[in-house]
Amino acid sequence: MEYPCGLLTCSKQPVPLKSISVAVSIREFVADVSATLDYKNEEANPVEAFFVFPMDEDSAVYSFQALVDGKSIVAEIQEKQQAQENYENAISQGQQAFLLEQDSSSGDIFSCSLGNLPPGQKTTVTLSYVQELSLEADRAVRFVLPAVLNPRYILQESAEADNITSRIPRFPGTELPYTFSVTANVSSPHGIKKVKSNCRLSPLQYLEDDRTVAQVSLAEGHQFDRDVEILVYYREVNIPSVSVELAQADAKPGSLMGDPAVMVSFYPGIPKSRVESSGEFIFLIDRSGSMSSRMNRADWYSSRIDNAKVTLILLLKSLPLGCFFNIYGFGSSFESFFPESVEYTQKSMEEAVQRVKALKANLGGTEILKPLKDIYSKSCRPGHPRQLFIFTDGEVSDTWRVIAEVQRHSQNHRCFSFGIGEGASTSLIKGIARAAGGTAEFITGRHRMQSKALQSLKWALQPVVQDISLTWTLPPGLETTLLSPPPTVIFRGLRLIVYAQLKGTNASKEAAGEVCLHYTLQGDTFKNTVTFSLEPKADDKLTIHRLAAKSLIQTLDGNLQDAAEEKKRVVDVSLQSGVVSSHTAYIAINKELNQPIVGPLTRRDIPLGSKLYMMIFPIPRLRGGGGSPSPPPLPCSYAASPRSIIVRETANKGRLHVWNDSNLCDSDSSTMISAKDTSPPVSPLLQLISLQKADGSWELDEALASVLGLSVQSTLAALPNQSKDVPRWATILAILWMHSSSWDQREEWELLERKAVAWIQARSDSSLGECIKAANALLKSSVDPAVFGL
Repeated sequence: MEYPCGLLTCSKQPVPLKSISVAVSIREFVADVSATLDYKNEEANPVEAFFVFPMDEDSAVYSFQALVDGKSIVAEIQEKQQAQENYENAISQGQQAFLLEQDSSSGDIFSCSLGNLPPGQKTTVTLSYVQELSLEADRAVRFVLPAVLNPRYILQESAEADNITSRIPRFPGTELPYTFSVTANVSSPHGIKKVKSNCRLSPLQYLEDDRTVAQVSLAEGHQFDRDVEILVYYREVNIPSVSVELAQADAKPGSLMGDPAVMVSFYPGIPKSRVESSGEFIFLIDRSGSMSSRMNRADWYSSRIDNAKVTLILLLKSLPLGCFFNIYGFGSSFESFFPESVEYTQKSMEEAVQRVKALKANLGGTEILKPLKDIYSKSCRPGHPRQLFIFTDGEVSDTWRVIAEVQRHSQNHRCFSFGIGEGASTSLIKGIARAAGGTAEFITGRHRMQSKALQSLKWALQPVVQDISLTWTLPPGLETTLLSPPPTVIFRGLRLIVYAQLKGTNASKEAAGEVCLHYTLQGDTFKNTVTFSLEPKADDKLTIHRLAAKSLIQTLDGNLQDAAEEKKRVVDVSLQSGVVSSHTAYIAINKELNQPIVGPLTRRDIPLGSKLYMMIFPIPRLRGGGGSPSPPPLPCSYAASPRSIIVRETANKGRLHVWNDSNLCDSDSSTMISAKDTSPPVSPLLQLISLQKADGSWELDEALASVLGLSVQSTLAALPNQSKDVPRWATILAILWMHSSSWDQREEWELLERKAVAWIQARSDSSLGECIKAANALLKSSVDPAVFGL
């Protein structure tokens, strides 16, 4: 995969885009976003400005308008082919036109075209969208404004060789020729505790004394060179709720927009079970060249593949005895550790761990479809439901084909997907998880990949929830029609959102309704019931209607039965709601021009910040005081040869940092530093986990004693006389150490502890209590013996 490098603007001409300002309104778990783009043509001839930008796949774009010479031009939504033809016709006739469309290859890429921007003219374009916000493991509500749009890998045989992302000019982030600002207003009736971000923020301002409304902005000088992530922590996040939104005033009753829309948020009360569901666990790891790049711009030394390897080892250690597993690596080709999934034993685990440690990002491009087909070609094991874990930076152009393949086999497995690094395709990651009843996670460096992966493994081990259904209790004359797919999967601790259309009439404003979620788990029946007012509330942005329309469009687009009929329905829903789909686009034509614009029309592609500013060239001999070498202008590639290094110019002192797999040095220094001296050391917790055996136990040796901060001799001396079970003693010490020294990382060792405790309980005797007491004394800890079931 090749990436654009350096300054690649068209003929080094001025860029028409001057600024991007974003206003975000976060209400509970929904964000309404308005992005305003200011353009000015400083050239002598008219230009066509073309801007490509990423957006979360779940975003529902519902408005697009332009302000020209003080006059507002509101775009209308049309079937995409018709909108494109109208746009081309308008600019060919010298008219000014605006087009906003979703890329046909992926649901998370949009493009904005401004045709015939006259010399000297200023134009402001505003697009608006709404989206649901995800809930993180630490109960934060996460909003992300994507900035990084990685070039998507293109299959050589693909008809999409002119993929939109491959043609975008790239600037180093510190040199972007336009400014960027974000302001966010946050509100919740339950109160706001704090707001955090991966970017520098202005101080949080509370606008109400009860702290239910707050405002925050990006600090001045922020470069649009990374995804902007905002984490909002409310006082309460797990309260079920129902919102009823008033219909659009001028819409026909009975239509999608002409009836009230309902959004239901459930937090199903799944009990925490210690009974694990065995299964077949298949891990599919991206080993394409781009996985060798860093996690994000702030973390230069942490590569995606290294994070994935550590995470995979943790997952292997956390699997239960009796399950089956296999590991695939993929790039332009793919390979698996075993021809078929193998039983999880000490021997198979040790072999897999050693092979994981040797993995490299050296398999070329990102072709995920072939390994998926190979996995699906193998029969599932009776009594061992298949669980597929996919780790990828998500840079593919055949997104829809991959999702369709996963959906075709959705009855035979669940899929848990992980987008690694900034710029991972939300369309791919969310699409495959949604298609196969799993979950999607995004890891951009601030997050610990390990904790998110282990949480997903807990969900995979959760016994399957069955017989899921919804019942509505409404007054006579009212009924509901689901606009989102009926719930089929429930995971412990995850929110479940359902959209519905409320049909009919009800005379009483005081009337109430009730919705109940029914499900069974291991033979027990559960019900979650929410009572709500049937009086709809007005929202001029029709937020719930738009989100419901987006959900319905995604459902219809994912239906493989009758593509032509579903396309027709998607277009109908999109035109009704104003929510852009893959088959529609927004088009606006400035018809108030007194005369057509004349002159040669020049296209100007608006550059984005480059994912990495780097060049690859043969290793020079670096000497202190000799200045920096000037590399030849070769194309960038992540698949560097062993004699290649990566050069990056830092923003602060203009120094060149040069590194490869074995060495790191500064170009203004003669000192050569070994990479192992600059990489973060392996944490004691990871050292401890690496020593655990497949059955959950530990052996008492020098490696374990070192992690515990003890010697083997002193550890053995503290063993109570009545106990001769040294492995049990070592395992008790390991568990107590995790509780006392790594409690804040318990998400990463909870499954490991579960195995260890079960192993101890299977061989416990009357001396267990005394051993736990002695272990607490040795480690100077005070862990409750109840951890071991006492």
